[in-house]
Amino acid sequence: MKITKTLALGLVSASVLAACSVDNSASQKDASIVAPTAKKIPFEITTHGHTRVDNYYWMRDDKREDPEILVHLEAENSYTEQQLKHTESLQSQLFDEIKGRIVKDDQSVPVKKGDYFYGSEVSGNNEYRIYTRAKDLAGNNKEVLLDVNELAKNHDYFSVSGLSASPDNKLLAYGEDTVSRRIYTIRIKNLETGEYLKDEIKDTEGDVVWGNNNKFFYYIKKDPQTLLGYQVYRHILGTEQSQDELVYEESNKAYYTYISKSKDGQLVYIHHSSTEASGVSILDANNINATPKRFIPREAKHEYSIAKLNKDFYIKTNLNAVNFRLMKVDEANIGDKAKWQEVIPARDNVKLEDIELFNNHLVYQERENGLSYFTVRQLNTGKEYKLNFKDSAFAAGMYGNNELDNSSVRLYYTSMTTPSSVFEYALENGEKTVLKEQKVLGDFNADNYASERIMVAARDGKQVPVSLVYRKDKFKKDGTNPLYQYGYGSYGATFDPTFSTSRLSLLDRGFVYAIAHIRGSEMLGRPWYDDGKKLTKQNTFNDFVDVTRTLVEKGYGAKDKVFAVGGSAGGLLMGAVINQAPELYRGVAAHVPFVDVVTTMLDESIPLTTNEYDEWGNPNDKVYYDYMLSYSPYDQVKRQAYPNLLVTTGLHDSQVQYFEPMKWVAKLREYKTDNNLLLFKTDMEAGHGGSSGRFKRINDTALEYAFFLDLLNK
Repeated sequence: MKITKTLALGLVSASVLAACSVDNSASQKDASIVAPTAKKIPFEITTHGHTRVDNYYWMRDDKREDPEILVHLEAENSYTEQQLKHTESLQSQLFDEIKGRIVKDDQSVPVKKGDYFYGSEVSGNNEYRIYTRAKDLAGNNKEVLLDVNELAKNHDYFSVSGLSASPDNKLLAYGEDTVSRRIYTIRIKNLETGEYLKDEIKDTEGDVVWGNNNKFFYYIKKDPQTLLGYQVYRHILGTEQSQDELVYEESNKAYYTYISKSKDGQLVYIHHSSTEASGVSILDANNINATPKRFIPREAKHEYSIAKLNKDFYIKTNLNAVNFRLMKVDEANIGDKAKWQEVIPARDNVKLEDIELFNNHLVYQERENGLSYFTVRQLNTGKEYKLNFKDSAFAAGMYGNNELDNSSVRLYYTSMTTPSSVFEYALENGEKTVLKEQKVLGDFNADNYASERIMVAARDGKQVPVSLVYRKDKFKKDGTNPLYQYGYGSYGATFDPTFSTSRLSLLDRGFVYAIAHIRGSEMLGRPWYDDGKKLTKQNTFNDFVDVTRTLVEKGYGAKDKVFAVGGSAGGLLMGAVINQAPELYRGVAAHVPFVDVVTTMLDESIPLTTNEYDEWGNPNDKVYYDYMLSYSPYDQVKRQAYPNLLVTTGLHDSQVQYFEPMKWVAKLREYKTDNNLLLFKTDMEAGHGGSSGRFKRINDTALEYAFFLDLLNK
C-alpha cells in the first residue's frame, strides 16, 4: 500500500493515527510544531537468561506495506520538513553552489577491454549516465550502448550494474534495479539491432560472466529474504530461467559469493568471501558443461585472491603474513601450497593491498604508515622502480587495467586539496601521461586550501591518523573554527583523504574537515582492523572521541562547534559516541545507521546478518552478547542530554533496515532530557545508497549542511 504525503498529513492532523502522539517539548524551534511520538508495545527478547524489552519492535515490516508504519514515517518527514523550513533558502543556495561546481557535460576516460574502449558520459541536467564504446581512446565512431536516462523514465529510483559485452561484442548484459533493494533483473541487449532478447533473469546480484562461445553466461541468484547471493547459475541464451543449471551453491551463510573472469579470458572465478577467510573456485570459460574446482581447500583464517599470467597463478595471501604477501605457483600445482614460491615477502608494518599483472610487468600497491605506494617490477629481470606522488596525504589506486598486453598501467589519484586525476604510467620507464583532471567550476583555486595529516594519541597510547583540510584564509588555529569530523571504522574499510566538491561549501564557510582513521579500518594495516572489531570494538568509539578531544585541545575546532557524521556502520559509531560522550558534539548526522546491533545479529532472517558474525561476533555466544550489548546504540539509550541529531534512512534499504533508525529515533524521543532537535528523514523511494540521480543526491548533502550551519546560528 502506498501512502501519499497528503494522506499522511491529513491523518496526523486529524489525530487518528494510533501510533503517534505529540511532544510539546521546548526542543522544538517553533512550539507550534509537534514531533511524532510512537506508541509503545512491549516485546520481550530473552537471550542467555537476560530479558530485554523492546517497546518499538512493532515498527518492523519486511514488506514495507503496513499503513500505520508508513504514515508514521511520513509524519516524521513532515516534522523534519517543518523544522527546517526556515532553512529552505539556505538548502537551495547550497544545492546551487554544489551543482554549480559540477561539469554538466563530462566524459569518463575510456577503458580498453578486448576490441573496444568502453566509457560513459553525462550531459546537461541529465541525472544518469550514457554508456558508450569506441574502437580507439579518442572515441572515433563512438556508439551508444545504453542510455540510462531513457531507461529510468517513469521510475522514482533506477540503477544499472555489471555492464558486460559478450566476447564477440554483439550482446550486452546488465542488471537493473528499480526498487533500491540491490536485487537486479538481468537484461540482454542485441547491440547490432538495438532489440532486447527475451531472456530476463530475476533476483540476481546484477553481474554476469560470459562463456567464451557467446551462448551462455554465469550469474548469482539472491535469497529473497536474507539477500545473500549464494547460488551460481549457468544460463544458456534462448532458454527460460527455470531451466538454468545450478553450478555452485554456498552452504555456509558466513560467505559472500561473487564472480569474475581471469584477465586472459580463459577462466571464470567464483569468489568465496567472509570476514576472516576467503577462497576461489575455477571454471573453464570455454566449456559449457564446466564444473567448479577449488583452487585450494578453504581454511579458517586464510584469505587469498588469485591472478593468472600464462601458466602461472599469483596468490595474494595472508598465510603466515598478517599484512599479506605475494606467492606464485604453476597451474599444475595449484592445489599444493608447498609448491608456492614467494614473489613479494611479508612485512610487519607494510600491507600488500593490490596487484596488477601484465605480460612483462607486475605492479603492486602497498600501504605503509597509512599511505599508498606503487612499485613496478620487470618480471624477467626483477628490476623495480616506484611511482611518485606530490601530496603528503592522498588516495590512489589502479583501475581499468583489463589487458595483459599493455605498455602502461592506469591509476586514479586525488587528495583533499587536489581534484581527482587519471594517469597512465609507461611500464618500462615510469613516464607519466595525464589522461584527465577533474574540473571544478566557479572560483575554485587549490592554493586556497591546505591539508594536514596528524597523529592523535588514543587513551591506550595508540597513534590514530587524522586527515584535515581547511581554507587557509578562514582558519585560525585558536579554537574558533567549526569542526566537521567524519568516521567509519568497520570491515577494514579505509576512507582515504579524497577531494570533494561539495565539501568546499563547508570549507569556504570556515569549517575544518577531519577524517578520523580510527581502528576498524586498515589505514595502518590489518592489525589496525583486527584491533577494532568483535571484542575490541570499543577501541573504534574511543578513538573517535579521543580524536575530537585532541582536535579541540590543539585549536583545530571550537569546543562548542563540533559536528560529527557517519553512515551505516559509521552510523553505529555515531550512536555509540553520543551515548558515551554526548557533551562533545553540537550536532550529529547519522545516515542509514546500524544501531540495533544485538537484535539484528540475533535474527538470521534479516539480510546479511550471518555474514557479520566475524565482524561483530555472534551474540548466540554469551561473551559476544554481553560485549555487543555494552555498546549497542539502541540498547544503551539513556536518560541524558543528547546533541542535535539528524537521522536519515531509505525505506527500501537492503543493508540496514529502515526500522533500526526508526526505532532508535522513537526511543531517543522517549529518553532524551535535552531541548535539542531530533530530526528523522526517510527517503520513501530509495535504499542504502540514497537517491539514484547525480543531482538528486545533492539534496541530501544540502540538507545535512544546512542543518549544521543553522545550528551555528542558534
